[in-house]
Amino acid sequence: MTTTPTDPSLPDASLPRRDIARALVFDPADRLLLIEYESVRPIDPARPDLKSFWFMPGGGLEAGETHEEACRRELSEEIGVADAPIGPLVATCDGPFRLFKTPRFAFERYFLVRLPDDRIDTSRLAETEDNPVRGTRWWTLDELAASAERIEPAGLADLARQLVAGDIPGQPVTLGWR
Repeated sequence: MTTTPTDPSLPDASLPRRDIARALVFDPADRLLLIEYESVRPIDPARPDLKSFWFMPGGGLEAGETHEEACRRELSEEIGVADAPIGPLVATCDGPFRLFKTPRFAFERYFLVRLPDDRIDTSRLAETEDNPVRGTRWWTLDELAASAERIEPAGLADLARQLVAGDIPGQPVTLGWR
């Protein structure tokens, strides 16, 4: 669903609105699955060689879809997991995001997903993405926390550690873009 925000108090109200559902996908070893994308814009003008960023699986809502339905569909399309058990809404991240080919004012909702194993099929992943996909990776919590790579959104490593510890927030945590 893409509309333009009408609230003039919103930053970058000229950007198209995109409602998005994403998943924090964990395997039985408590590793988090992330997708590496190639940015079409400079991530850091001081480091023009930095071209990639990591993000959770997910994508935009289609007409009439709930966030949970979109999350399930996206997991089927991107990682080949049909009928994934969609857990609770654990975080949100709203604001302008410019690393994808089409900049947007993103209204993202993040759901907890625990898979019974680490088997995924990413053969269809690149078909639906705006930006070039470089690959996927299962990250341990320590790797996630120590990485110097661009991982979006900010605060994801802390949230992942909290979730793996079994601390499910009563209200979604608010995360922000880097």
